Amino acid sequence: MSVDVIMPQMGESIFEGTITRWLKKPGDRVERDEPLFEISTDKVDAEIPAPSAGTLKEIKVSEGQTVPIQTVVAVIDAAGSAVAAPAPTPVPEKAAPPKAAATPPPPASAPAPSPVPAASAPAAAPAPAAPRVGGNGQKIRSSPLVRKLAKEHNVDLAAVEGSGAGGRVSKKDILAALGSGAAKPAAQAAAAPAAFAPVAAARPTPSAPPPAGGGAQVHPALENAVPRERIYFGNYEAQPMSVMRQRIAEHMVASKHVSPHVYSVDEADMTGIAKMRERSKAAFESKYGTKLTFMPFFVKACVEALRAFPTVNASADGATVVLHREVNVGIAVALDWGLIVPVLKNAEEKNFLGIARGINDLAERARAKKLKPEEVQEGTFSITNPGVYGGLMGLPVINQPNVAILGIGAIQKRPMVIEDAIAIRSMVYLTLSYDHRVVDGAVAHQFVGKVKALLEGWKEEVL
Repeated sequence: MSVDVIMPQMGESIFEGTITRWLKKPGDRVERDEPLFEISTDKVDAEIPAPSAGTLKEIKVSEGQTVPIQTVVAVIDAAGSAVAAPAPTPVPEKAAPPKAAATPPPPASAPAPSPVPAASAPAAAPAPAAPRVGGNGQKIRSSPLVRKLAKEHNVDLAAVEGSGAGGRVSKKDILAALGSGAAKPAAQAAAAPAAFAPVAAARPTPSAPPPAGGGAQVHPALENAVPRERIYFGNYEAQPMSVMRQRIAEHMVASKHVSPHVYSVDEADMTGIAKMRERSKAAFESKYGTKLTFMPFFVKACVEALRAFPTVNASADGATVVLHREVNVGIAVALDWGLIVPVLKNAEEKNFLGIARGINDLAERARAKKLKPEEVQEGTFSITNPGVYGGLMGLPVINQPNVAILGIGAIQKRPMVIEDAIAIRSMVYLTLSYDHRVVDGAVAHQFVGKVKALLEGWKEEVL
């Protein structure tokens, strides 16, 4: 009996996924719930278990391909009978969006296509001129990320042909439309002054494609940031971005476009906490079975400060400020292959031990690719800790849709003036990046001052 392996839906707002790695090959024996392949979505990277025990009979979707949810990506022979293992061949027809079938490509053979020649697409793609069915007053089906990209680039989603289930506009569809320049409403494009023309149209068309051999696959969302002809020079090695790197790039560029970033910097004396941790960490781990790091101290202090200054624990939705009643703290975790921000939910309800256990659990499962999509969503405030790598301080980018993120520098011993005497103290720089649409400098500095006071005046014993 054959069992289909499908691309799962990893959250309500996720409608496609990219297979980043197959952990088995055709002919391999697999057990039920054994990790079979890894996927990357807009929200999280995860390992997907086998739905049945048996022999992996066929791989239908190769590594690097993005497909809609419910797509059959592989077949398992549940009976485990010996079968000739077919070679995992990519499916060429899935590599291009379905809309491309309406305008067949020229039959003439040419060198391998590169991302740049998309500049010729507008002349050959008149279809977007007529909005697709559902564009007149009806809601276009799309994900939050797609709507964000459409809003940033002033794209009419009704003019973008959706290749997803039920005509849903996927991220691949809008990025393809942005790359071709065909997604702008015709009336607006004609009326827009030349000074506000898209960058792709303003810059000269490269006289030649990127270097032979494929060159670097520049992500469409970043393609117009730098003229392509200036990227390749001298001796170099071109490496395409990983799927996670592309997601990070999109998220960071969007944040810089949306939020006017301002920064407040202060330093806190961590001497008391450093001494408490040093004398308690062995007993803490022995008693509770989890490590005692500095992060729970910072999270606990931020929770109290966020309750005192609720505008820092907020989001901006157009002209509306959303003040969150719960404190969901996103904590950046560096991975070997990128960065992810799991969220410690309802941190205001947890004691010190609960916060410590929650942080360690999220970090461990993030590195093991065991996080669920809901565990990287609904954060109301973020913390990043470059100090663990020796960074004295940093100016982090706000994690949307938050309005603030706290950067924690390295805890270092420095000479300080204490009551007119020089003393050696363990000091740390605290950097708050905040969205000036919602948070003013006075509130930001008071917030950081509150965190500083709580850390320096720490009285709670951890055992």
